[in-house]
Amino acid sequence: MELHDIIQNRREITEFKDTPIPADVMQRLMDAAVLSPSGNNLPSREFIVVRNKDTLAHLADTPAALSWVKNADAAFVVTGRPDISKYWLQDSSIACGFLWLAAVNEDLGGAFGAVYHAQDAEETEKRENFVRRVLDIPKDRHITAILGFGWPASHPGAKTPPENSGLVHHETFQSS
Repeated sequence: MELHDIIQNRREITEFKDTPIPADVMQRLMDAAVLSPSGNNLPSREFIVVRNKDTLAHLADTPAALSWVKNADAAFVVTGRPDISKYWLQDSSIACGFLWLAAVNEDLGGAFGAVYHAQDAEETEKRENFVRRVLDIPKDRHITAILGFGWPASHPGAKTPPENSGLVHHETFQSS
């Protein structure tokens, strides 16, 4: 697929076929995550790949509306390292985007579940502690998100950008 087509076909897919993702496809997803850019090229983000169905079912109970992850064939838990870079959240978020676009390029469906909540430290702690216990994640890592992937049961079709949406401004910010 061309990049523009990949971007338009990236949709939130939460229903998956019961068909495994082949090892070579999983490797390309892992490569996309690791090759994503990071501030000063620091290793400020790490990834945990989960394929075990019991673990996926357990992660579905994360208090962050992730029930769909139990149906995925694989999940990527994306963590950030504040001890390595002050840009850990940006770096791990960019990695999520690269990973999701790589999945679309493979014709996989995917969904994103935020674990880190930038405006609610108590909620973040509750969510992170749940995932941390399931996957033995050290306390010095923040858990940015969980992305689940699989072969889509259906696809709603490509998105088209709305005309004159007010999201893009030229030269200066212009309020509507």
